[in-house]
Amino acid sequence: MYTVESLVAQIQGLSSSAGDLSLLLTHLKQADEFLHNESTRLLPFLEQLDPTLHSLGYLYILEASTSGPVTNEQARRLVLLISRFLTSCVADQIRLAPEKFIAVCKSFKDQVLMLEAPIRGVVPLLEAVKKLRSSEHLTTLHPDFLQICLLAKCYKTGFSILEDDIFEVDQPRDFYLYCYYGGLNLNSLGAFLDFNGFACVPKPLNGEIKNFLGGMICIGQKRFQKALELLHNVVTAPMSSINAIAVEAFKKYVLVSLIYNGQIYAGGFEVLFGFHSLTRLFLPFEQLYIELANTYSIGKISELETYIQTNREKFDSDNNLGLVKQVVSSMYKRNIQRLTQTYLTLSLQDIANTVQLSSPKEAEMHVLQMIQDGEIYATINQRDGMVRFLEDPEQYKTCEMIEHIDSSIQRIMTLSKKLTAMDELISCDPLYLAKVGRERQRFDFDDFDSVPQKFNI
Repeated sequence: MYTVESLVAQIQGLSSSAGDLSLLLTHLKQADEFLHNESTRLLPFLEQLDPTLHSLGYLYILEASTSGPVTNEQARRLVLLISRFLTSCVADQIRLAPEKFIAVCKSFKDQVLMLEAPIRGVVPLLEAVKKLRSSEHLTTLHPDFLQICLLAKCYKTGFSILEDDIFEVDQPRDFYLYCYYGGLNLNSLGAFLDFNGFACVPKPLNGEIKNFLGGMICIGQKRFQKALELLHNVVTAPMSSINAIAVEAFKKYVLVSLIYNGQIYAGGFEVLFGFHSLTRLFLPFEQLYIELANTYSIGKISELETYIQTNREKFDSDNNLGLVKQVVSSMYKRNIQRLTQTYLTLSLQDIANTVQLSSPKEAEMHVLQMIQDGEIYATINQRDGMVRFLEDPEQYKTCEMIEHIDSSIQRIMTLSKKLTAMDELISCDPLYLAKVGRERQRFDFDDFDSVPQKFNI
């Protein structure tokens, strides 16, 4: 027969060594049902425990305490308790019960949203993600953390975890929203959150969720190249039917592609999954954005602005009007870049006339911004209003450039080793070999390497 007092005593006495923690974990698993039955009277006992010394036991009691419905008044107290726990708990202990830790974190996220104070969840959830995962590992907490960062407008903090390479995924569905949120900004989030916790989304993969979230963060940070990578993962992910997240991601994918590339594909992605394949897939849902891309490709500002003005309400209702305005701005930049291929010098007035800007002053602002962003190399003579276009000054012989190239080579070599190891692992996987064996009769025998002897198909 368990009592809360006896469990607290066990937690206090069995939290010092690995052997004791293993024994404590066994006791806590056996008492889990009892703790949930006593959930309404557990919180006062947490005062007898130190979240740093007794992280495992504290976690079990805290999870049981938050497993039921929580009122606003209770949420205010629990947010403080959980924040303290997430920032001070010991990673080695909470990893013994990861499912309990994830449950507490998700409850914490719900509570800060209930209190309409998402910024209170940013630091604790960041600490939780760091403590739960190992390097290059995507956990189920990543999408929750990115969602909180978006709602709190803490884009830079969210982007900090997007810079890490991901090679392991707990749930593929998490990767989906991770990519979407990582690529977008907060203005795009409103319509998505109206789905009431994604209830209307027909089962996207968890991995796709992380891509979804990651894309939103990257757009908020104007990291368009990374946003394209993440959003591309969303729109090309395997799915039995087009879901709402994929449709929203495709809208942003089109707009960000136009802003960053001036056309609808990201780098070499068209080789794997081309624009025409994407448009055929999404045409029944989002012809508006495909027509926008077609209008953009004509290269005439007047036609693009007319199309946008005609469909302004639709873009606004999608919470994409800000991105659409950036699409217009990117066309001005593309047209100015084309001038650098033809002229060595040009007046600001001629630039304004050629790219259809309203005045030389506006042309000067565009040119200055492009110089600052490294999109063109030029100097402006303020006295006579002339712009001189220059060659790229990079000679690729500085120490910084050599370090950058070496870093890129090292990263590619590391990736190559991981791919080789993954290939070897899959080639010896019984399930994979069984499938190959079943399908072999459909192909020539020489199409396959010999099957390892230890697996008899």
